Amino acid sequence: MSRHLVCLTFDFDALSLWIARGMTSPTPISQGEFGVVGAERILKLLAAHSITATWFIPGHTIETYPAVCERIHAAGHEIGHHGYAHEAPVGLAREAEEAILARGNEVIRRLTGATAAGYRSPAWDLSPHSVDLLLAHGFTYDSSMMASDYTPYRARRGDAIAPDQPARFGEPTSLIEIPVSWTLDDFPHFEYLWTATHLQQGLSRADDVLANWLDDYRYMAREQEWGVITYTFHPQVIGRGHRMLALERLIEELERLGATFARMDAVAREFADLTPAH
Repeated sequence: MSRHLVCLTFDFDALSLWIARGMTSPTPISQGEFGVVGAERILKLLAAHSITATWFIPGHTIETYPAVCERIHAAGHEIGHHGYAHEAPVGLAREAEEAILARGNEVIRRLTGATAAGYRSPAWDLSPHSVDLLLAHGFTYDSSMMASDYTPYRARRGDAIAPDQPARFGEPTSLIEIPVSWTLDDFPHFEYLWTATHLQQGLSRADDVLANWLDDYRYMAREQEWGVITYTFHPQVIGRGHRMLALERLIEELERLGATFARMDAVAREFADLTPAH
């Protein structure tokens, strides 16, 4: 029997997204504050469709906005690890990366009673130490890489990548990778971001992006008996009115197409049952 899974995931960065960029003046901080408005709208929409989702929440957001994070947990949504203050692991010393993992997990434990099963790297980039550290800290899955689109796989460690010789791939581990894509992320499509050295245009028409998102699901359903597609949203981005209408239409059309909505921890367990690690 065919089975096509959809993970709706929400990176509830709030202020931490801007703090990590060194943008702490009032206006970018207020953009982060809008994430709380968006989160409330998303919770209402998910409840109306009886969907439980995965929220990747930095420890900073949990400690800054405990009430809304408690409501997210109480509604049955999974809380995944997303750093403490949205720190990208790349460039961090192993000890610093591990300290952030431990700190974020302790905040999640205080909220939910357990540490996180899943991790999503801020900026979707891992260090050479990340896989080992995630395994050491008991994570079941990661959702930061892109070597597949609709099929999870086992994350490797020990890759040797050099510009002057063929790549040497390391050994697969028990850590399950549930892949992501920038094309299925709201931030690059919608968020206008300007700095002295960078312009991200964003501001795409929501209906055009919605058409792409739905066609990715349709292709998966046509080509694969079993598959999972992961959509990544940020409450401060998708929470704007016209984009909420697009998210609502996405959910309604996926329901019509026969999609099964699932939390990422459940998808990781299902994949592990289908393909046991050697």
